Amino acid sequence: MSALWHAISFFTRIPVPWLKPSETAWKKSVNWYPAVGIVIGLLLCAINQAALYLFSPLLAAVLTLGIWVYITGGLHLDGWMDLADGLGSSRPREQVLAIMKDSRVGAMGVLAAILLLLLKAASLAELARLEWALLLLVPFAARTHVLLAIRFWPYISAEKGIGRGISEGLSSLSIWLGYAVLLAAGWLLGGWAAVAAIAVSLLFALWFSREVAGKLGGLNGDCYGAVIESSEAVMLLVLAGSWWA
Repeated sequence: MSALWHAISFFTRIPVPWLKPSETAWKKSVNWYPAVGIVIGLLLCAINQAALYLFSPLLAAVLTLGIWVYITGGLHLDGWMDLADGLGSSRPREQVLAIMKDSRVGAMGVLAAILLLLLKAASLAELARLEWALLLLVPFAARTHVLLAIRFWPYISAEKGIGRGISEGLSSLSIWLGYAVLLAAGWLLGGWAAVAAIAVSLLFALWFSREVAGKLGGLNGDCYGAVIESSEAVMLLVLAGSWWA
């Protein structure tokens, strides 16, 4: 269970006071990313229902999204902004990587974050008229999709980054199991429509990873965060579509 606690401690603000740091457990923690997505999803479902009881769908959506960002510590959103700054600069590969490494956020990163958060908030407001448990699938699916990005594309970083070494601990069984549980949950909560939303977000995540890796020669921690954030946004968009009415 140590690997699970490492995953929860790093990717959320949930306190894990009994955690004992271990490099081996850290590398194996990648196998628990889908489980972290389930934990986040359950928290968001509870928060969203409480907010909908007290406020309008739009205000409830904004509050849910704010807590969503807080729960994850903005870690993945930071990666999304760094990638937007780098690729938005239209510079050569080495300069793009240098821009991504810079702790300062540029105009492209700010714009990308604003647009992403607006899309998520609007989609969450639309989801208020649907089965609330569908929200559980969104962080779950995104953190399952990122396992494929870690498995199929090389990690790039001149220095030791947060993603270096985790591919070594990633098990194929964890990927298969993650998708088996994800698709089963999707079918139970939303039938074929939910399964289709998972499939669309998966195809997007693979396309996005391939495009970014093609420009950078691989992926790094910022790219993994961007895969998660963009996959969540795409899945929310699909779930909020008019065909769900």
